[in-house]
Amino acid sequence: MRSRSQNQRRKRIVQTAAALALRGGVEAMQMRAVAERAGVALGTLYRYFPSKMDLVVAVVTEELDLVETSISRRPPTAETAAGRAVDVLMRATRGLMREPELADALVRSLIMAEAKTELGVRITDLLWRVATRAPAAEGEEPTDPPEQPDRDDAAYIRVASLASVWIFELLELLKGDRDLDEVQHRLEIAAEPLLAHC
Repeated sequence: MRSRSQNQRRKRIVQTAAALALRGGVEAMQMRAVAERAGVALGTLYRYFPSKMDLVVAVVTEELDLVETSISRRPPTAETAAGRAVDVLMRATRGLMREPELADALVRSLIMAEAKTELGVRITDLLWRVATRAPAAEGEEPTDPPEQPDRDDAAYIRVASLASVWIFELLELLKGDRDLDEVQHRLEIAAEPLLAHC
């Protein structure tokens, strides 16, 4: 377990890397530059993040944390599980596309397993929570989703399949073969049959 100072150091490194990426993309996230600007030794940086891809994943994870915070503050209100799931995926897409190079690195890490990442599982779990949570009537709190199913459960696999469609559509968006409206339309088409019984 990390100490408070270690957590603060890690956060400082990730924030520094994100700031560099926003100015110059993933190429600007050179490990030596991150270490210098974060005020840590290069060896310390490598203890926290063994590779540049591990650091990219950490920066993108911060973005996903922001999406999850946004969703807890302003839950999706669509009547259907599919509508709520697409709302979440489009929020995540818009957040990631603020820095397309980071989004591209994320997709590569998910597809090619360049870094150990739980992002695919986190997205699927987030979709599961919003898809299985009944929407609240006006002025009421939404009901809690059912307990997390076994990851081999058919309903959970359908939710994971939607997450896979999203990753593919994100890749197409990054390649310039889709725009945001097309991505949303395709996610809506995929979500309806996949989440019809959630």
